[in-house]
Amino acid sequence: MNAPTKFPLEPNSALEPTAPSGKAPVADLVTPTPDDLVITIRDQRFGRTRQPSRWWLNNDPIATAWHNALSATFPRGEAMFIEAVKAHRDGVPPKLEEEIRAFVKQEINHTREHVVFNKAAVDAGYDLSKIDARLEELMAMIKQRPAIVNLTATMALEHYTAMMAHEFLANPQHFAGGEPETVAMWRWHAIEEIEHKGVAFDTFRHATRDWSRWRRWKLKSLMMLVITVNFIRNRWNDTLELLAQDGLTGPKVKLKLAWYLLGTPGVLRRIIPAWFAYFMPGFHPWNHDDRALIGKADSEFQDARLQSA
Repeated sequence: MNAPTKFPLEPNSALEPTAPSGKAPVADLVTPTPDDLVITIRDQRFGRTRQPSRWWLNNDPIATAWHNALSATFPRGEAMFIEAVKAHRDGVPPKLEEEIRAFVKQEINHTREHVVFNKAAVDAGYDLSKIDARLEELMAMIKQRPAIVNLTATMALEHYTAMMAHEFLANPQHFAGGEPETVAMWRWHAIEEIEHKGVAFDTFRHATRDWSRWRRWKLKSLMMLVITVNFIRNRWNDTLELLAQDGLTGPKVKLKLAWYLLGTPGVLRRIIPAWFAYFMPGFHPWNHDDRALIGKADSEFQDARLQSA
C-alpha cells in the first residue's frame, strides 16, 4: 500500500471513458492470461497453535522488520484491492468473472491470515498502530477518488506483490532460516499472488476497453511511478520504525536495511527488470508464465505437511 497522494485526474472529466476517434477498442477476451489457468482457493490457517517469535526470520531483526512492515499493510490494502476490482466487474466476460470471484476469495483468506500474523507481532512487542493509522487515513482518501484510479493503483500494487511473490518462491534465500510455519504462510500467500496476478490487469483492460492504447498506457504508467515512490518510501520508513522499537537506529542500521533490499538477498534489486517491463507497450502480467513456481511450491508444501503429520 502507499501513502496518501493526490492524483492529477478528476471524476467526470478525463476519467470518463470515451471512444477514441479511429481507435478500435481492445477485445475483452484477447488476453495472454492462460486459458487453462485455475485460481485455486487454498483455505489454509497458520499460527494458531504456535505464534512466531519476535525475530522469526533467521533471528534477523532487519529481515523480520521488513516483512512485518509489509504484513501490517495487507489487511486494509487487500480490502481496497477487492473493492477496486469488484467496482468494475459488471459486464466482464464469464472467464474473467470467475477469476474475479476466486481473486476475492483468495484475498479474503490472505487478509484473515495477516490479521493473525500482525496480532502475533503485536504480542511479540511491536506497536503497529502508527502504520495502521496512516493506512486508515489513506483508506478515507481512497473513498473520494474515482473508481478507475483505485483500480489502476490496485493493478500497480498487484504487480508489486506478483514480482515479490515470484522472488520469494524462486529464491529460497529470502526465507532461509525462518520459522517453518511462518515461512509456509508467506509462501502460501506468494503462490496465490502469482496465480491471480492478471485479474486486476484484465479488469482494467475491460474497464478501459473504449480508451486508446496511449491513454491507457499513460494512466497505468503514471500510476506505477506514483505507487513506486510511495511504496518504497513508506515500507522503508515503516521498517525503520519497527527497528527503532528494537532499539536499532542510526546510519549503520539504514545501511544494513539498504543492503538487505539491494544487496543480499536483494528483493528490490531483483525485481527491477520486471518493474521496467510494466512500462513496455503490450505488457501483461502473463507475458511471463511462471506457474512452474506454483506447482513446485505446492508440491513442497504438501510434502512438508505429510512429513509433519
